[in-house]
Amino acid sequence: MQFKKIIPAGVFIIAALSACNNNSNSGKSKPDVLATDLDTTVKPGDDIFLYANGSWIKKNPIPSDQAAWGIGNLVIEENLNRLRSITEKAASANAAKGSDEQKIGDFWATANDSAKIETDGLKPLQPWLDKIAAISNTNELVSTVAELKKIGSSTLFSDFVTQDDKNSAMMTYKFWQGGLGLPEREYYFKNDSATNNIRTHYQQYISEVLTMSGEGATATLDEAKKILALETRLAQASRKIEDLRDPYANYNKIAITDLDKMNGSIDWKNYLSIAGVQKLDSVIVGQPEFFKALDKELKTTPLSDWKSYLKFNLISDFANALPDKYGIAAFNYGKLFSGAKERRPRWKRMMNAQEGAMGELLGKLYVKEYFNEKTKKRYEDLVEAIRTAFKNRIEKLTWMSDSTKQKAYTKLAAIKKKVGYPNKWKDFSKMEIGKESLVQNIMSANKWWHEYNINKLGKPVDRDEWEMTPQTYNAYYNPSNNEIVLPAGIFTVPGYRDEELDDATVYGYAGASTIGHEITHGFDDEGRQFDANGNLVSWWTKNDEAEFNKRSQMIIKQFDEFEPLPGYHINGKATTGENIADLGGILIGLDAYKKTNEYISGKDIAGLSPLKRYFLGYALGWLGDIREAKLRNQLLTDVHAPAKYRVIGPFQDVDDFYTAFDVKQGEKMFRADSLRVRIW
Repeated sequence: MQFKKIIPAGVFIIAALSACNNNSNSGKSKPDVLATDLDTTVKPGDDIFLYANGSWIKKNPIPSDQAAWGIGNLVIEENLNRLRSITEKAASANAAKGSDEQKIGDFWATANDSAKIETDGLKPLQPWLDKIAAISNTNELVSTVAELKKIGSSTLFSDFVTQDDKNSAMMTYKFWQGGLGLPEREYYFKNDSATNNIRTHYQQYISEVLTMSGEGATATLDEAKKILALETRLAQASRKIEDLRDPYANYNKIAITDLDKMNGSIDWKNYLSIAGVQKLDSVIVGQPEFFKALDKELKTTPLSDWKSYLKFNLISDFANALPDKYGIAAFNYGKLFSGAKERRPRWKRMMNAQEGAMGELLGKLYVKEYFNEKTKKRYEDLVEAIRTAFKNRIEKLTWMSDSTKQKAYTKLAAIKKKVGYPNKWKDFSKMEIGKESLVQNIMSANKWWHEYNINKLGKPVDRDEWEMTPQTYNAYYNPSNNEIVLPAGIFTVPGYRDEELDDATVYGYAGASTIGHEITHGFDDEGRQFDANGNLVSWWTKNDEAEFNKRSQMIIKQFDEFEPLPGYHINGKATTGENIADLGGILIGLDAYKKTNEYISGKDIAGLSPLKRYFLGYALGWLGDIREAKLRNQLLTDVHAPAKYRVIGPFQDVDDFYTAFDVKQGEKMFRADSLRVRIW
């Protein structure tokens, strides 16, 4: 799996949400972007997150169709409305066949023709259901799996095209553990009441889906039990989330001719041929022991169980494109992980489907209307200010040798920045979208994406390609390209224009939690193992590596101590990279901010000093609340700590935070100097 660092919703936006419904042209004076949401009943030294955001949280309960609610959600909602406007405009045009507008319009038309979807039932899936029913041996089973993956139903394991970790100029094919219906392996083994309840409901959901497809209810209960047992055995052979973060341990190059030694039940030559993989002599296998366990399952698990497994997954994967009873069943099961109480409106669900199918087509139209060159330049300049601050911080490190520092400078200087939108757009001309059915359009889009990625094999890596759309509310660092990617969507500011924001706010939310965070990923526990060219190769001295690991162990221990829910601690090892990036981003963002005239002047704004405003600006990026079910799922499946702890955790390690808010021993956030993490 290509290692990328992606920040979930809630990082980038700078707005006082109590003012988000204001019209920026109304002429009314706006409240200060930071002061308006302070909860002064909370001491900053006890809980800086609630001090910064508590007033808003109290006034804004989580809507019934949401798993969490905060600043990021408002941005996402605003962008959904923008995309709907773009889509409906395209749909109303008399577009030529094959044009971007025709594809957008026809997809939207089939997505919103609920009457036809109800009438069709499972008809769009029937050829595939018939194919599954006709499977008579293991070879046919695996061949069918290969074909189903191309249309968007992936089972057994994961496989994909990606850059070779040890040779970033080459594209390769990678095999990875997978095949599980629950979000993460621990759901199959954790025995608290909440997780036991999830397993019970998952089994009921499997039975419900198979029953709705026409099978007898009694038989489907038995099938569901067997599918869960099969997946549990696959989960037992799967690595834990924290163990997937070791790039060396998950890099095993194997000759295609030797794959049968790992798993002889699969005709690998035939499988790769169906997938479209040609002219490769080797592949990368992430977890060989998983494929050895899968070999045993293919030999011993009855074929009827496998067929039920494929059938359930196919219907479930397309549930939201099928009649409402399937979508409702999927939602009722899914809310165990989200806590949402009702489904989102149809148009929002369908917009998400369209985004998944052809998001970059929408992105081309999005940036024309909502992202200008002035905004793009501001954040490109901010990247350079943060880069300079990081270089200066490396220079001052006492634990790193000059030899490693010189290579770190080289890597830092080589980090490529991508801001706003790609310079070259993908060519979607061969994607076939029509008015037959929503399911068919989703399948066609999935096949296009499969072929698009397969066609990268044997060709030079396109280092200008974007893996997110411009409207995406997210960002990432890609070590294989040594790049940070900042889509236009992250700069959406509900209620405030960019020029209305002071430097402290901008440097806190964008400089620290976005740009600084992503740059630091190039030097976290995983990213530091890749060189300036994006290759997995050791470039540290042994002593420097040992010093880094010693400091990383401190942040692991710090986050292991947090217990957001009774019995559910943060997984410090799994979240190491994100926690290091948060801390690094805060430090280098602050270093850069201290160079600004605003900081040097020392003038208060809304009664807040520049230093306080910087930390509050960072905290504002994480403003929001989360349901217990969603929080529990995040603690088990996500390499990111919950938002609150991405504020209070790293702040405990920053000396300037103690100065800004006069934090003293005895307050809850006080951490002894000897325990504060010192990495970058």
